[in-house]
Amino acid sequence: MEYGSIEREIHVDASPEVVFEVVSRPEHISQWWTDDAHFETKPGAVGEFVWGDRGDVAPMTVVEAEPPRLFSFRWGYPGGEVDDTVPSLLVVFELTPSGTGTTIKLTESGFREMGWEAAKLEEQYGQHVTGWDTFVPRLGEYVTRLAAAS
Repeated sequence: MEYGSIEREIHVDASPEVVFEVVSRPEHISQWWTDDAHFETKPGAVGEFVWGDRGDVAPMTVVEAEPPRLFSFRWGYPGGEVDDTVPSLLVVFELTPSGTGTTIKLTESGFREMGWEAAKLEEQYGQHVTGWDTFVPRLGEYVTRLAAAS
């Protein structure tokens, strides 16, 4: 395997505006991915993703926020601190209108650039593949419930 990037794509029956809110706002992210999240939806904002009772906290930085089509962030900083001078992972959500809904394309990249030895690279990549295989469908289910309720 090359471990370069992970790509997932789903279609949801909701507008790009609704989907953008779901992938870019902490109160929505905590409904389909994390247990909690804290950040502002603006480029350069620093925040965190939280799982459990703060047992796992991942610092993050918003890279791009272009409603309703693009949201991206960096995370996976070595040492658990935001540091723009070291490699980190980049997650990009591209939202494209499609019929009466939206196609969501998620791409996570930067694994090879992290400088991990081969076994850790394979382990981390595998964990993220498993994670997105779980959470992208949850994203779709949450968007669908949210759109149906409005």
